[in-house]
Amino acid sequence: MSSSGELHKRRLSAVAKGVGSVVSAYVDHAAGGTLTDVDGREWIDFASGIAVTSVGNSAPRVVEAVRAQVERFTHTCFMVAPYESYVAVCEQLIALTPGSFEKRAALFNSGAEAVENAVKIARHATGRPAVVVFDHAYHGRTNLTMALTAKNMPYKHRFGPFAPEVYRAPMSYPLRDGGLSGAEAARRAIDVIEKQVGGSNVAAVLIEPIQGEGGFVVPAPGFLPAIAAWARANGAVFVADEIQTGFARTGQWFASEHEAVEPDLITTAKGMGGGLPIAGVAGRAELMDAVHAGGLGGTYGGNPVACAAALAAVETIRELDLCAAAQRIETAIRGALSDLDPGVAELRGRGAMMAIELVLPGGTEPDPTRTAAVSKTCHDAGLLTLTCGTYGNVLRFLPPLVISDEHLGRGLGILRDALRT
Repeated sequence: MSSSGELHKRRLSAVAKGVGSVVSAYVDHAAGGTLTDVDGREWIDFASGIAVTSVGNSAPRVVEAVRAQVERFTHTCFMVAPYESYVAVCEQLIALTPGSFEKRAALFNSGAEAVENAVKIARHATGRPAVVVFDHAYHGRTNLTMALTAKNMPYKHRFGPFAPEVYRAPMSYPLRDGGLSGAEAARRAIDVIEKQVGGSNVAAVLIEPIQGEGGFVVPAPGFLPAIAAWARANGAVFVADEIQTGFARTGQWFASEHEAVEPDLITTAKGMGGGLPIAGVAGRAELMDAVHAGGLGGTYGGNPVACAAALAAVETIRELDLCAAAQRIETAIRGALSDLDPGVAELRGRGAMMAIELVLPGGTEPDPTRTAAVSKTCHDAGLLTLTCGTYGNVLRFLPPLVISDEHLGRGLGILRDALRT
């Protein structure tokens, strides 16, 4: 087997430079809360492949389901010759997503694809053009989702022009918006929407209940319900992007549940598939069914192998009560990081979606230099962490929900040492 150094040399002559990696080590195998590279070095995993491997990198139910499905058939295309597992995944989405109304669902390949289709559905159902998103948002890397995403580098830089009729409103960011309450921040955002767009022109209001790449920003209580209420009052579709927050990551099946919000549409992916690529849109039946036959779909959307993995991942979440596991992870992280130095402006998040924002002492000016240095120190010590945030000054923690107490504790110890260093 090639070493990481040898693989990196091969990569330089084969893989496009635009594809980056957090570390230069190459993984050989992974399980639970650890990754082991080809040189035999073990890493504690606080990334989960960016919130994907919530049930672990090789969860037994997922492995068994995938193996069985591959032996039966790998692909027919649901639009050509349908199969039960696609229907079963849609049934699970309908049952699990918040909302007591009648629902429908459709399956796709990636989070960005789910977001694009949610926008398509909203525009088709309302006959309106405008889509409202928020500061610090991240929704994907396709042309439309780059327009929806707020951060320029590395996601949007020199890739335009972007899709039109996308408008941005201010987000509730408690650390950085002057202490506004959720209701006050919502009024500020709604004022921008009404003045710059007009409620009658809005097809969809799209928001992450907890922002991901934007810095794990948790809006002030009351913000999400107020925005959802405005959308409904104005005939717009309220879309919750739960691609990173969904499937037990925040301690509930979906983060919208923390404030009893019932989105009209919810987009899902990441933790949904147990590591295989699958995504979905679920929501109000009258919206989902408004689109003509053939208007939604894709060659690989709801691939049977990915559907088998998704059904097994849902079973695993239920069987192991991973919502409760996420809550325990939050308790452990808060306990370990609650007494750190003044350079940590805020510890925030929910469940196993936690972050710290680093600033220069004495204020709230972002400190991306220290953030990068802490993350590198963690990597050197065997802990895989990720940075994020509009200002590049947030360290985010996304351990697998099945991580052991031992690995979680060791990882937090490495993180505390790195921050002190």
